[in-house]
Amino acid sequence: MKISVIGTGYVGLVTGTCLAETGNEVVCVDVDAQKVEKMRKGEVPIYEPHLDVLFERNIKSERLTFTTSLKEGLMHGEIIFLALPTPADEDGSADLSYVLGVADQIGGLISQYKVIVDKSTVPVGTADKVKETIAMKAACDFDVVSNPEFLREGFAVNDFLKPERIIVGSSSKRAIGLMKRLYNPFVRSGNPILIMDEKSAELTKYAANSFLATKITFMNEIANYCEKVGADVDKVRIGMGTDSRIGKRFLFPGIGYGGSCFPKDVKALLNSGKKEEYNFKILDAVIRVNEHQKKILIPKIKTFFNNDIKGKTLAVWGLSFKPETDDIREAPSLDVIEELLSLGARIKAYDPEAMDNVSKKYGDKIELVNSMYDAIENSDALIICTEWSLFRTPDFNKIKSEVREKVIFDGRNLYNIKDIEKEEISYFSIGRNDVIAN
Repeated sequence: MKISVIGTGYVGLVTGTCLAETGNEVVCVDVDAQKVEKMRKGEVPIYEPHLDVLFERNIKSERLTFTTSLKEGLMHGEIIFLALPTPADEDGSADLSYVLGVADQIGGLISQYKVIVDKSTVPVGTADKVKETIAMKAACDFDVVSNPEFLREGFAVNDFLKPERIIVGSSSKRAIGLMKRLYNPFVRSGNPILIMDEKSAELTKYAANSFLATKITFMNEIANYCEKVGADVDKVRIGMGTDSRIGKRFLFPGIGYGGSCFPKDVKALLNSGKKEEYNFKILDAVIRVNEHQKKILIPKIKTFFNNDIKGKTLAVWGLSFKPETDDIREAPSLDVIEELLSLGARIKAYDPEAMDNVSKKYGDKIELVNSMYDAIENSDALIICTEWSLFRTPDFNKIKSEVREKVIFDGRNLYNIKDIEKEEISYFSIGRNDVIAN
């Protein structure tokens, strides 16, 4: 099939590349000429495991091409994916200006039937707005479909190629037929293609992400309570997770969620409710608790240093909002760093993938180093903000020799308490008993 993808951000690039992998001819459109030229040369503009292999293979096979011309993209594709930014406005609502701006151009450019697919995460009713905008100028038939993505950063290629489910929101038999034909190669194992109305499809994405954010936040609340009463959140988590009604996933406590999806989507759904005079009380609480949770380590750090952090050198391991990505949007590490800088601390930080993005944000305000052990050299304490695998089995002897106060503040509960007790290291985590070295 001939497919066009408008927008080559995270969702657009993964979508275009994976659709090309199943034999489709895909044209990706982006307004950034420099970015397009780099992609034509085989340079992947984002970090996502395994994407580079598929990207290079499909460019060489000429199934994946790039252009800055929206007209060229629209002429090529029978199915047009809109993978455009929907950033949060100041009130938390989703900004649809990019989506509707392109929809306005589409109406004046298409001359034969097209399926326009909202791939971006958009509020309920967006498909109707896109349809109305295109119809104002279009001189041919078209359909608008809601097809939300469920891609996890760090696992996006596998999520696209082997989806748990595909949701298609449309009332058009013609459009549904084309979407099923496109996606059938991805569901040969029997996972469903769920057909529903456009509004239900739009809401499903927001509801799913908001529920997962709520699950994380609830576990963080339980962890904070565990510290008050002397319970062990790891034992509580395991006890809860073995209940099939609850499940084991998203029960790991820490310093809050971040990224491009959960924070934005929870706020957008809360705002959408307000527009309909409906107050999502749970989501309001989730947002407030998560903002507090991002800084939950700060009181522990201040107490350990007797409220005198000024001039201290603090090592930070992990800057991305989660492992296996370079994305620092809404990353809890940034909240921790901002607070520590305001208290006069000096920051030495390391992350396997997010260093460039952090450098653009902070410049010389913090010191970015080449390895996890460079970060702890001549430091006063170690703070862990992201659970990258390489941080899970460190050389504790090296930590004890380099970290002056022999203390770790672990925002992701990477280490077993009993193992830490043997290391003669002071250790502070989330929802578990603190270890104070003698």
